[in-house]
Formats: sequence, structure tokens, C-alpha cells
Amino acid sequence: MAAKKAQTRTERDALGSIKVPKDAYYGSFTARALQNFNVSKIKAFPSFRIALANIKIAAAQTNAELGELQKGHAKAIIQAANEFIDGKFYDEYPIDIFQAGAGTPFNMNLNEILANRANEILGGKKGEYKPITPNNHVNWGQSSNDTIPTAIRLAALMEARELLPEIEKLSKAFFQKAKQFKNILKIGRTHLQDAVPITLGQEFEAWGSTIQRSHDHIKQSFSHLQEVAIGGTALGTGITAHPKYRSLMVKNLSKLTKIRLYPTKYPMELSSNMSAFAIASGSLATLGSDLIRISKDLRILASGPAGAINEINLPEVEPGSSIMPGKVNPSIAECITMTGLQVNGNHHTVAAAVHESELELNTMTPVIMLNLLWSIHILQSGCAMFRDLCVKGITANTDHIEKLLNGSLCLATGLSPYIGYKATAELVNEALKKGKSLIEIAESKDFMTKKELTNILSAKKLTKPHATDQKLKKRIENNPNFQEFMKKIS
Repeated sequence: MAAKKAQTRTERDALGSIKVPKDAYYGSFTARALQNFNVSKIKAFPSFRIALANIKIAAAQTNAELGELQKGHAKAIIQAANEFIDGKFYDEYPIDIFQAGAGTPFNMNLNEILANRANEILGGKKGEYKPITPNNHVNWGQSSNDTIPTAIRLAALMEARELLPEIEKLSKAFFQKAKQFKNILKIGRTHLQDAVPITLGQEFEAWGSTIQRSHDHIKQSFSHLQEVAIGGTALGTGITAHPKYRSLMVKNLSKLTKIRLYPTKYPMELSSNMSAFAIASGSLATLGSDLIRISKDLRILASGPAGAINEINLPEVEPGSSIMPGKVNPSIAECITMTGLQVNGNHHTVAAAVHESELELNTMTPVIMLNLLWSIHILQSGCAMFRDLCVKGITANTDHIEKLLNGSLCLATGLSPYIGYKATAELVNEALKKGKSLIEIAESKDFMTKKELTNILSAKKLTKPHATDQKLKKRIENNPNFQEFMKKIS
């Protein structure tokens, strides 16, 4: 039995006639875009679709207030846009993210949906575009060149409302661990070699501060996205828009979205200069890099358990191998590393797209939108995963940490203020050769009492600033054993 042939309607545009599915709310422009652009199967992010629909609502409100659009027509467009926001026509918004420059297909796709639905509301039929047309009514006072960049800004700001709290919660999780681990003394390492004593709490505190700093950087950088060129239409000149449209449009859009926006002083600049997106994306990439670094540190500290550092335990979330029984990997830390790498790759694309502007327009906005919003999305869910499935459940191997500390020469730096760098280095070398602790070697030289030595080399004391005991230093310098030792090594 032959398949039933899909019913179509014929629409005409500047290029001629084209078949459109009979029941489709989109029209000829979208139909041509669907024929032309089949690259990735990736569609527009929901937040972008919602942002663009809000722009259409605010535009209808503004044009009605200014007498540029009949109130009944505006009401129908607004109803259609709200239905779109509620998800009613998302299947009618199918265009590939890789498409014609400046996002014109995205803009026209929604214009056609809203026009057809508004005409239905007013008693008309899909495809007839009476009394409302996509260009002359839904798109009045607008251009893809100002609506698409504004929609990206709005979408990013909407997404940031969800991202920023997740980053802050992750930072707090690290600070809570810092408090829990504040009295656990351990080896601090530089160049992957033993350095000086620190506390495990200080290590986690540094990570918490890093994440908080990224939070503040993102919040500040995203504030640049509040400056919009909506109302500038094609090239920022405001051609086809009412003289009062721009200021009223920004006011209505701010009220509608509950996001404080302000009109740029130079709308022509924002048609071509997309650096605000590079700044915002760069702050996300910084967080991505921070997450990569921290997750790497956690994996190093948890490495082993028998053959490496093994100072901390990461929560076990899944078996680590298909062939090695009992092996458990740092899966969550590995996942957040991949997330950070993707965000850094996304930023590279955004930055490259930003400098692709030519003369009065940047046509790369669709790919900017994809990568910027993708980064926000995966960082939001990634930070939540990292916090709940990794950081919160970290425990310390206190006995092993103490064993490593006692067997290390990282306390040596504490001797330098009292006997000097050269003498301390000699004691360290001797301890390494003889396989003894630094305290044992220093005590055998009889420069000072065991009590004085223990106090100087207190790991707890060496994890924060403290003044040198000048009286003790003088006694050591006057000690004949010390004087003889210095003659031997000079």
C-alpha cells in the first residue's frame, strides 16, 4: 500500500513559489532554510527561543503603545508568543544552528509562526497572512541584526540566574571541607615535590576561594550583556522604527523579563562589536580552567590507593574497570575535567566568531549563541554534580597523611631563619643520605635542645606567619658546635 502523500500548501516569496506542509505554522522562509541547512541537527537552545519570543511580545506592546500596530493585532501576536514560550510550537522551530549569517532564519521562523498563529486567533487561516504578516507586523521596528544579538544577551542572562547559585554552592562546599580539615597537617608540594607544611584545610580553602573568585568574575562580566542595541534595527540607525520605539522597547522588555536592560549609547557599534560575548565566554572559560585544575589536584591527592599519595578519598560512584576487579576511578573528577575542556573549546569558537565582524555587522551570532549557552548549561549541571557527588563526600586519610609528613623533609624551611639556608641544606642532604629524619640529624649536631628544635619545626606553627625568636637565633649563632659546623661547610 502506497504511503499517504503529505499535504502541502504553496507560498510565494521574492524567490518564487515553495511548498510548505499544510498544517505548519512556519512559512516559506523557514521551508527554504530547512532545505538549505542540514549540518548538525542541533537546534536553538530553549532559553534563546524564550528570549526571542519575549522580544516579539515587547515589540508588539511597544508598537501598539506608539500607534504603529493595531491593539487587536498586538494582542493576538502576544498571545501567540506566550503560547510559543509555553512550548506549544517548539516543533515548528526546527532550523539547524548552523545556518545563514546573523540568525535571519531564526528570526523569520518565529515571525512566521507568530503571524500564522495570530491570524488563527483572529479567525484567519495559516498561510494566508491576513491580516497579520511576518515582516510588516510581527517584525515591525526590528531586524535580525538587533533581535538576535539581544536574544542571545537575554538568554545568557536568564541562564546565569541558574548558573551563579550553583557556582556559589560549590565554593561553599569547598569552604565547609576546609573547616572540617583545618587541623590536619600535611605536606605542601610544589613541582610535585615536597615543599613546606600546610593543612589540608588550607588546600580546600584555596579551592573554595578560586571558585568564589570565578563566580564574581562571571557575575561582573555578564553585566556587560545588559547593554542592548534593540531598536537599532538593521545597522543601528533605527531605520523603520518609531523615534520613541528604542527607549520604550527596552523599558517594556526589562519589565517583561525582570532583567535590567539599558539601551546602548552607540547602537551601530553593537551591530558589529560582539566583544561582550567574548568577555562573558572568557569568564566561563576561566571557571572551566579552574575546575580542570582542581579536579586534577583531587585526583593526584587521591591517587593510589596503595601505589601513590592517597591522602584523601573521593566518593565511589561506579566500578572503575571492565577488567580489573575492585578498581575504582575518580569518575566525577574526570567528568568535570571534560566539562572544563569543552567550555574552553567553546570559548575559542566564540572568540573566533567575535573577530569575524566585517564593516557594520557580525554575521556569526548563531554559533556564538550555541557555544555561549552550551557553556553556561554544562557548567551549571557540572558544578552541581561535582559538589554533590564528589566534594561533599571527600574524606581524609589522616594516619597516612601524618606518616607522609613525618617521613618528609618539608619542615626544613623552618630551620633557615635560625641557622641559614646553607646550613639547613647540609642537614637535609645528610638526612637524605642516611635515611633519617631532619629532626634526628639536627638534634645530633647539638646546636639546640630537642625542645627548642621541636618548637621551631612544629608543622602547625609553620602553616602561618610567625616571628623568628631572635634570642634563640643568637644562642645558636654563639653555640661552639654550630660555629664548628659552619667552618666545615664553608
